[in-house]
Amino acid sequence: MAGSMKIKRGDKVEVLTGKYRGKQGKVLRSIPERRMVIVEGVNLVKKHQRPSQENPQGGIATKEAPIHVSNVALVCASCERVVRVGYRFDGEGVKRRVCRKCGADLE
Repeated sequence: MAGSMKIKRGDKVEVLTGKYRGKQGKVLRSIPERRMVIVEGVNLVKKHQRPSQENPQGGIATKEAPIHVSNVALVCASCERVVRVGYRFDGEGVKRRVCRKCGADLE
């Protein structure tokens, strides 16, 4: 089921379900082959790290884990609302992502 997704790296999204419902953040990474995204400050997990040369102390590191793309929705920059993504071709035939509520470009 790999392919393109409507949410890309750098987009502002809001979490729709689960423990982090209502929290907004920026997409740090998109994983289209798994249909997942990593959102800044959302779905934090702790990872125990053994001592190494880079980290001689070891310890517990906190980092973001992937969240399924169906559990997040894009936030439009112009209307500041959670929106669905539509597509439109501009004059040169370039496919653009647009907001379904206000019609503004999402790039």
